[in-house]
Amino acid sequence: MKVIGNILDITTQRDNKHQGVEVYLDSIEYLTSKKDGRYYQDFEYLVELETPLVITGDCLARVSSKKPADGEYEFKVFDKEGEEYVHNPNKQLYLTLEYDFDEDLTILSSAYYAVTMPNEEFEQFKTESEKEKSRKNWKGRKKG
Repeated sequence: MKVIGNILDITTQRDNKHQGVEVYLDSIEYLTSKKDGRYYQDFEYLVELETPLVITGDCLARVSSKKPADGEYEFKVFDKEGEEYVHNPNKQLYLTLEYDFDEDLTILSSAYYAVTMPNEEFEQFKTESEKEKSRKNWKGRKKG
C-alpha cells in the first residue's frame, strides 16, 4: 500500500484535478450479511492482491471536511462510467495517515478498502476465488 501525491488535497467534493493522486491497495475486503435465524450476521472475505489495485484521486471524495484527531480519513468512492462519475455507496476507503515532524512528511500507516455485496453474489465470488486459489496452488506443486 502506498499513496502517490497529496491525498489531503482531496475535499468533500469529487474533482478531476485530483487525478494525479494515486492510492495503491494490497487487499480488498468483501462484505455481506445474511439472516441467521432472527438476526443478520456479517461475513467478510479478505483477498490479498498480487497486483495492487490503484484508485485515482478523481474517483475519491472525503466524507468529512473536519480534520480527524486520530489521522483516519474516510473516503467516498466513485466509479467511472464512460465520462460520468457515479458514487458507489457499496465501496468504502479508510486511510490512516501519520505526520513525521522530523522529515516534514505525511506517511500512510494503514489502508482499508471494503466492497459490500448482496449475499448470493458474495457466496458465488468467494467460491470462485477459492477454486482459483486452489488451482494456482495445485499448479505450483512439483512432482517429486
